[in-house]
Amino acid sequence: MDHVPSAAEMLGWIETVVSRGIRRPGYPADAWTERWLAERLTEFGLEVSLEPVEVPRWQPGTGVLRLDDGTELTGFPLPHTLPTDGLRARIAPLADARPGDIAVDELAFTELPQSYVSTLATSSYDPEGVFDTLVQTLPFGPRMMEVVEPALEAGAAGFIGALTGLPWETRDYYVPYDAIERPIPGLWLSGADARRLLDRLPCTGELVAQSVTDTVTTHNVVATLPGNSPHTVIVGSHHDGPWASAVEDASGIALVLAAARHWAAVPVSARPHNLMFLLTSGHMAHAAGTRAFIERHRPALADVVLQVHLEHAALRCEAVDGELVPTADPEVRWWFTSRVPRLEKLVAETLAEEGLRRSFVLPPDVFSPMPPTDGAFFHPEGVPLVHFLSAPMYLFDSADTLDKIDVAGLEPLARAAVRIVAGTAGWSPRQG
Repeated sequence: MDHVPSAAEMLGWIETVVSRGIRRPGYPADAWTERWLAERLTEFGLEVSLEPVEVPRWQPGTGVLRLDDGTELTGFPLPHTLPTDGLRARIAPLADARPGDIAVDELAFTELPQSYVSTLATSSYDPEGVFDTLVQTLPFGPRMMEVVEPALEAGAAGFIGALTGLPWETRDYYVPYDAIERPIPGLWLSGADARRLLDRLPCTGELVAQSVTDTVTTHNVVATLPGNSPHTVIVGSHHDGPWASAVEDASGIALVLAAARHWAAVPVSARPHNLMFLLTSGHMAHAAGTRAFIERHRPALADVVLQVHLEHAALRCEAVDGELVPTADPEVRWWFTSRVPRLEKLVAETLAEEGLRRSFVLPPDVFSPMPPTDGAFFHPEGVPLVHFLSAPMYLFDSADTLDKIDVAGLEPLARAAVRIVAGTAGWSPRQG
């Protein structure tokens, strides 16, 4: 494993990407990141191509709620909701909303006991024994991305998301990110501002939620190395993010680059299969890049031994006085692994060998029909997969900054990816 870069070098890559600013699909920082990735991978000695992906580019403007009593509350427009320069209406709690009202709905994040996840897992690596008592705060409420739908069903003309149940103060919540156009305007308000509003309901006011959406061409970055079999292993992540987003997913970028540099430095005879490194566009637009890649390469998927996805080297945070404070512990690590016994065994052994504590090996469909990853759409194609992901509560927020990176985990995670790929030597596609 001498060719795996140091944590300091990987952190430097993360810092470089984050420094460019917000990387939403189609934004200048994301286009710059595509070119930078292609340059790095070419320097490592890989053959690189940029494959075009059309994505909707959403750019928010002013978001504010003006009440008739003179109160003005600044918010963040919900992605891909209907823009408005001014919607005047009655404002009421969702439960009391009438057709044509602006409906106010409070959001609290889901608290997930790890004792429950333990009952779903194939295996776990928990040398500290924390899973019996640890509770994880997920970055979603119980409806996941369907936050506007109850207001639509009530006939509301507008939506206010009240972030009163979050452990820290924020309005910068980039959800939903499925790029589905909702036909009413929406605005997120911080917990403190939302409570000011709730104290005044019902009332009348004006909702301003400006945004512009267009279609732009982005790119998947695809890099290849020849290997010692006719088959292929794909190692991937995504290069866009909701904000400047260190964890989501500058950290995934660094892990894929680390794996690519390792394998580029070893002889062809030491590579178990042909290797492809995939950094997709448009994760924040319903995994547009992954879906485009599959459409373009579907005939070749039958020859894929394994698809590895690497997302989110994250520290667990605690909320202190309304602010997020990183701890020294990693966020719970999920390893979504196809139901192939020798693959599950390989992943479990790798986690122990690399000391990747607080890890679960989980079936890909344990939470939903597909894993909650950027590479999810490989699963219904029947491609064997190992998808690493953690889901810290700040994942879709501007609070996803460099201090949230699990620096101590970068090298073990990169080595784990290398070990898992190496462990497939001699395997054929879709063999149990």
